[in-house]
Amino acid sequence: MTDLGHARYCDEIERQTDLLRAVLIDADLSAEVPTCPEWTLGRLARHVGGAHRWAEAIVRTKASEAVPEDQVPGITGPGDAEPAALDTWLEEGARKLADTLRAAGPQTGAWSWGADQRAAFWARRMTHETVVHRADAALTAGIAFEVEPEVAADTVDEWLEIVAWSQSTGADEQANELRGAGRSLHLHATDVPDAEWLIEFGEDGFTWRHAHEKATVALRGPLADVLRVFYRRLPADSDRVEVLGDAELLDFWLERASFG
Repeated sequence: MTDLGHARYCDEIERQTDLLRAVLIDADLSAEVPTCPEWTLGRLARHVGGAHRWAEAIVRTKASEAVPEDQVPGITGPGDAEPAALDTWLEEGARKLADTLRAAGPQTGAWSWGADQRAAFWARRMTHETVVHRADAALTAGIAFEVEPEVAADTVDEWLEIVAWSQSTGADEQANELRGAGRSLHLHATDVPDAEWLIEFGEDGFTWRHAHEKATVALRGPLADVLRVFYRRLPADSDRVEVLGDAELLDFWLERASFG
């Protein structure tokens, strides 16, 4: 498993939240988010801030099972009519989470819904949760989405690991369908050296690695846009990216690797 390191994740939780806050502060919080059906920007903000507080409670208490949301103080957050209070609430939640993770260190045991039952899981997951929802907010507000290359690449890595784990455990029926020998998918960032992934389908599931090889279908474009397509935040037929080969295979992957 590759990652950016615990200290970097703690910093990124705060940094990515600050960038999200910058999008939200002057935005219409009642605006509907195209990539999150039935969500408004206000609901998206409360989802992110609530997730931060939930994760913080899990790590702080060294929980051995999921913490009920109704036991997490302040998890609901202010309403849309209080944008300044909502902004402060987001900042405080991210800071508390980052501080708790720093104090705990990556090895502290903490329940998670994934394979890694340590604080390290939550540092990485909350970083990328915030990154992807920042992409949602930027799209809704009509502004450009930018993200540092190493953060974007790790966001792709982590999701591949999560989908592979889900398939290996049978935790998600859709992920279990990601199989079929002789097919492959290549992700190729055109603006970042070595930011490439090869996903290979087999009879027993799929595997992935960083590689530049010919595949059944290739998705090419700037890394931030490849990331958005991969997370279904940008249509695969967008003119910001290029799909070469069997586009139906890319659709097959996106439809089945989008759980959660």
